[in-house]
Amino acid sequence: MKKRVVSIMLIAAMAASLAAGCGKSSGSDSGNGGSSSGGSSSGGSSSAGASSGEEGKVINIYSWNDEFRERVEAVYPEVKETSKDGTVTVLNDGTEIHWIINPNQDGVYQQKLDEALMQQADASADDKVDIFLSETDYVNKYTDADADAAIPLKDLGIDPDRDLADQYDFTKVTASDVDGVQRGSTWQCCPGLLVYRRDIAKEVFGTDDPEEIGQKVKDWDTIKATAEELKAKGYYTFASYADTFRLYGNSIEESWVSPGETTIKVDQKIMDWVNSSKEWLDAGYLDKNVKGQWNDDWNKAMSSASKVFAFLFPAWGIDFTLNPNWDGEDGVWAVTNPPQEYNWGGSYVHACTGTDNPEHVKDIILAVTVDKDNLLKISKDYSDFTNTTSGMKEAAEDDSFASEFLGGQNAFEYFVPVAENIEIAPLSAYDQGCVELIQNSFSDYLQGKVDYDKAKKNFETAIIERYPDITEIQWPE
Repeated sequence: MKKRVVSIMLIAAMAASLAAGCGKSSGSDSGNGGSSSGGSSSGGSSSAGASSGEEGKVINIYSWNDEFRERVEAVYPEVKETSKDGTVTVLNDGTEIHWIINPNQDGVYQQKLDEALMQQADASADDKVDIFLSETDYVNKYTDADADAAIPLKDLGIDPDRDLADQYDFTKVTASDVDGVQRGSTWQCCPGLLVYRRDIAKEVFGTDDPEEIGQKVKDWDTIKATAEELKAKGYYTFASYADTFRLYGNSIEESWVSPGETTIKVDQKIMDWVNSSKEWLDAGYLDKNVKGQWNDDWNKAMSSASKVFAFLFPAWGIDFTLNPNWDGEDGVWAVTNPPQEYNWGGSYVHACTGTDNPEHVKDIILAVTVDKDNLLKISKDYSDFTNTTSGMKEAAEDDSFASEFLGGQNAFEYFVPVAENIEIAPLSAYDQGCVELIQNSFSDYLQGKVDYDKAKKNFETAIIERYPDITEIQWPE
């Protein structure tokens, strides 16, 4: 346990502040029993990482919003009721789930989680962390074997090769340590599409057919020519230079920081994003008034008064970001293929080392991230693209999964081929800070506040302030 505590103390210094999340906050007050949880019935869930013996009476779950709680309430059959304030869920056997929610903003969630992990060895049974969630941008920090924060699934009695065989491979890789030991699971798969306005498409191209629009955005060269057509009619292709970042960031060949090293290597794909963004801004294909994402101007770019043609979103982005910001009728937006495959986001569920509730934890993970019927229910109820390959193929061919917001279009038909072709970019424990700070630094350059070299220097300064153990930043030649 000493090794785990020391490791967490080291990585606690790397808490980052990317505000982008993979869901929403909801006012749902109570859960209901869903379909029975399936998956493995293999025994032996106690291990060196989980307390053996009688199960505890309190399950502490750490997350940054109530998205996971909603999924547990929807499909875990042992849920009896949830308090009106959403902080406590009571199970049929009297066990209480305590939801410890802290915002992702400014690294608060990671800071609070890390503090709890450092106290885990000496915490009382009712105070121990049992389950915690992580996002793709920092999952690597917690699946690191040396951190010893997340229990290998096999030690819970979940065999990834057998029980999780239907999950998308890239999600299994993302939730594994460098030795390929899977230490988390997710109900969520986040392939991204291009989401466009049908009314603008009809005006500019004479059609809003997803297949025809897909041909006009099929790759970067083609979409650049399409952007010129949109500009001629007074429209922007995307709202912000930040909208395309994930596509480039998902294509990096090396991780930001290789295992065991203290050098940040800025991949050429990241600089390609900077150069492309400058070209698109200068050409008038992006709205210069929209500076980044997750701000008021970006939200307004999704309104009916906007001149923005398209956004690049996964399923959660459509339902939790675009839909709430749209003030027009349903059916104006549609989806088609993106200019390249990409993944954006994903919430990973981990059993915490030292949990005194290994059987409950195992059952919850199986119910929410493995059981196919449960995942299909989540897809239907919440429009999540969930993590079974066979289930998503079924959804793509089932009209009952069509979206009212998308005018009856079945987005799963377009999500499936993207998901099947995603190769996750190499990860590191430094990803969240690097992704945030590289965009912040070059945003100033793109807005004309600093020159190119100053933007590079600003990134170097900011990243070393965030991660004092970094000794060098290497830029592509």
